[in-house]
Amino acid sequence: MTYVVTVETCIPDDAPDLDELGRVGAVVLIERGFGSVAGAEGPDGVEVDVFDVAVVAHPRGAELTLTVAAPTLEAAEDAVGAVAQEILDRSEPLAAWVVVNSEVRLQPDRARASLEAADGPDAPPADPAARRALHAAAAAAAAARAARAARAGSGASGAGEGDEHGGGGHGGAGDPGGLEDLGGAGVAGEAGDDEVWADVVEESTDPEAGIRAMAVRLRSFDPAVFGASPDTAELAAGALVHGAEVLIDELYDDVLALAEEDTHVAACQGHLWHLDRLPDRHADRYDELFARRFLVTAVALTTRFTDGGFRRLGCPAEELVLRFLLEQAHVALDLYGLLDDDVAAALDRFLTHVRADTGREPVPVGFGAWFTPYGEDRYVHPYAADIPAEETEGA
Repeated sequence: MTYVVTVETCIPDDAPDLDELGRVGAVVLIERGFGSVAGAEGPDGVEVDVFDVAVVAHPRGAELTLTVAAPTLEAAEDAVGAVAQEILDRSEPLAAWVVVNSEVRLQPDRARASLEAADGPDAPPADPAARRALHAAAAAAAAARAARAARAGSGASGAGEGDEHGGGGHGGAGDPGGLEDLGGAGVAGEAGDDEVWADVVEESTDPEAGIRAMAVRLRSFDPAVFGASPDTAELAAGALVHGAEVLIDELYDDVLALAEEDTHVAACQGHLWHLDRLPDRHADRYDELFARRFLVTAVALTTRFTDGGFRRLGCPAEELVLRFLLEQAHVALDLYGLLDDDVAAALDRFLTHVRADTGREPVPVGFGAWFTPYGEDRYVHPYAADIPAEETEGA
């Protein structure tokens, strides 16, 4: 029988509330833990198969919703609660979290459809990443994971060596990351991806409506900055908010990949979403600390985009984040067949608007200054900001 199990987890009572970055991290760690679990063991060794997992974090913990197949309700409840606690215990950042409730709700219609599909042509993909993406696409609000998985295996490579300002073969002095081409670039997947993602798009519930609904969250920008019709501006704005969610998730994965191997990008054997596409000449300097600073910069910039507080870019690293954000917006729109010349042009105008006033002349920017504010009036998150030279000398 198929059951939907809701698991409530919480952080210690004396721990401070999770901030936005902490909630994103918790979701990634929990999903990664369940990604390596095909099943669980209930009372008396009864096996329970785990089909799908959805995680929603909140300031005091996270709620997990799992679809499982089990012979009895009690087996599903006990097994899922036990494996959830085990996953928390194995993850050092979540080791103090506890499972406070594991409740099973029987869904007869869903169970019947799932069991019928298990041995038929509608069986879920064998590949875990594709299966997760197919599940995510069932709701437009979860389209971020679909866009993310669609890029897996894309073969996108890092920029070539550039001059000292960090540019690759594309950028000039005003393009510190050498990412000038990324703003309108699509990402092609492996040949086998096309069929999988055609099914994802077909099964999704109106992703265009979901993306458009996100437009109101881009509070720092008037629709006029897109220089397009209201309809096109709404789609572009929603794609940017959508892209921000994907970008933060993927950058967090990059941090974890480097942390797990205790290495830098040049030597990393695991999959990286973005950091390996920064200029190659500095690849041995993109370590875990750099990745954390870059992630925090991305969170800070996209927060200012959505809370109404953005004024101007704060440092060269934010320009790199902006490029990646525009790329994510293009990928999501292209995935759902929504990327046309008008919306692409609108996104290009947004990029031009945001970069129009950096408050500096386009001079070479060395790697060591990527997190240095353009001026005293510019905001760079304290965690990411470079330590002033005078402080270093006095230490």
